[in-house]
Amino acid sequence: MKKLLLAALLGATAFQVNAFDLDLKDLGEAIKQVGKSDSEASASGSGVSALSDQEANDGLKAALNQGVSKAVDLLGVSNGFFGNKEVKIPLPESLKKVEKGMRIVGMGSQADDLVLKMNRAAEAAVPEAKALLVSSIKQMSLADAKAILTGPDDAATQYFKKTTSTDMGEKFLPIVTKATEKVRLAQTYNKYAELGSQFGVVDKEDANIEQYVTNKALDGLYLMIAKEEAAIRKDPIGQASSLLKKVFGAVAK
Repeated sequence: MKKLLLAALLGATAFQVNAFDLDLKDLGEAIKQVGKSDSEASASGSGVSALSDQEANDGLKAALNQGVSKAVDLLGVSNGFFGNKEVKIPLPESLKKVEKGMRIVGMGSQADDLVLKMNRAAEAAVPEAKALLVSSIKQMSLADAKAILTGPDDAATQYFKKTTSTDMGEKFLPIVTKATEKVRLAQTYNKYAELGSQFGVVDKEDANIEQYVTNKALDGLYLMIAKEEAAIRKDPIGQASSLLKKVFGAVAK
């Protein structure tokens, strides 16, 4: 039975199953039961002992690898940010307050150009995230996996924030800087926002356009990962998921 379940799991992965089509709740229940003796499993009518810690852990990692790839692919393209209202990066609050006046005096095109360049910068930076996210998954311990599977709807997303946000920000910042360095309004904003932050008029995190865009790009990426994670926990969809639900359904018996 163990070999049959493992073969089914590996076969599904080989067919590039969308990771967020995995039923994480079923897998979580499987991991919870790992460690029970065969007699205990038999007594409870469950076959979960047929899956080892490592097999269940590998199943989750395969799911997360596919999932983060999907999130990165959705955002790391033209209009990935600019065309998505949920993650589109707006002008910093201090600029939004004077945007109407800017348009009155003929500076509206500069504001529009900055918004476009900020979002294009985020779209260019996000593909750099994939390697860091995959590395984080590889380093995930069994304890981490159990916490994700039995945790809240965004448990995996919180894990990624904890393990990748600092390094990801360092990767994003040079790309964002290059994309915005020739935007006149961005440089003007940096000059006055830095002064404003010293007097508490502008939030420190918004006082530099490059850091502002980097932070918003990270927020957007984690938001998309969280949405996908919550969706699969709630209701796996598609034929591929049906196959995997049969596998994990058998484990739960």
